[in-house]
Amino acid sequence: MSADDTLGRLADVIAARRGADPDRSYVARLFSRGEDAMLKKVGEEATEFVMAAKDAARDAAAAPRLVAETADLWFHTLIVLAAHGLGPDAVLAELRRREGLSGLEEFARRGAAPATQAAPDPEARERPPR
Repeated sequence: MSADDTLGRLADVIAARRGADPDRSYVARLFSRGEDAMLKKVGEEATEFVMAAKDAARDAAAAPRLVAETADLWFHTLIVLAAHGLGPDAVLAELRRREGLSGLEEFARRGAAPATQAAPDPEARERPPR
């Protein structure tokens, strides 16, 4: 596996464009609209990522769209990180910290429930018994 500094270079571009003219830079426009606009965009991109993953599960020809939606999601999360004075190095350091831990061990350290443990169904009480 080869590693490059694409995320770092992208973070540098985001930093450079942050204060640019919002009429000429998409990144500057998001920063000018504030964090809520950035977070809304991350939510939209996350939804598009999920839909692309579901499509790719049914049809391998949809894999390029999944990759493209992943890139969009990563890009927009980098913008939110930059708004908080963070960059990809912080996330990569966290991933390195977790390397070698089992997912269940990591969940236990954080006091979080594993993803395989289903959350209670809020509609379960409203359904009649079968």
